[in-house]
Amino acid sequence: MPTTDEQTARILLVDDHALFRESVSRLLGAERGFEVVAHCGTIAEALKVLRQKSVDLVLLDFDLGEHDGREFLRLAKEQGFDGKILIVTAGVEPAALSELIRSGVSGVFHKHDSAALLAQGIRDVMAGKIWLDQEQLRTALTPEISKPKVAEFRQLTERERRVLSFLFDGLANKEIAARIGVSEGSVKSTLQQLFSKTGVRTRSQLVRILLEHYRDQI
Repeated sequence: MPTTDEQTARILLVDDHALFRESVSRLLGAERGFEVVAHCGTIAEALKVLRQKSVDLVLLDFDLGEHDGREFLRLAKEQGFDGKILIVTAGVEPAALSELIRSGVSGVFHKHDSAALLAQGIRDVMAGKIWLDQEQLRTALTPEISKPKVAEFRQLTERERRVLSFLFDGLANKEIAARIGVSEGSVKSTLQQLFSKTGVRTRSQLVRILLEHYRDQI
């Protein structure tokens, strides 16, 4: 559970099933450290909320009837939203999952999992971790992994390999630092080197690059 000095995570819930979002809103509202600032059923409503309120995390249903979460991701980014997005879904096709990862979402949560697990997922995402089903992630990216490696992807250093290995396991910077015996600042520096080397900007995109090009190096 979060400590008393932790900041409250301001959450926007976007789902086209009213009963589901009202239920989840009540559950999260009872959790210490969470504030559901709004819940809505359409992309237009969600974008309006983002313009009017401060939001740290969007819980986004992937299937929104006539639209899906990818449209919201695009429009929210155009609108300047730079918070975290956790996809909540009953299921998503591998190709769509791969696209979501490329877009920089912080994770994918399955609706059949427990409310307690959702709360933990939110806390992990807010702590900088990535919430992804590793087996589903591997399945989604298998066709791309099988492609020949691109020449410009350089060999990883030993430090980079170790940091990526723990990043793939979903550890936050502080936990990675403790595992390899360095400072948290050193881990952040290594991640910045990896961002520069691979040309990506987010941890989830870095995981994708790891699976596509570097999985055999860790």
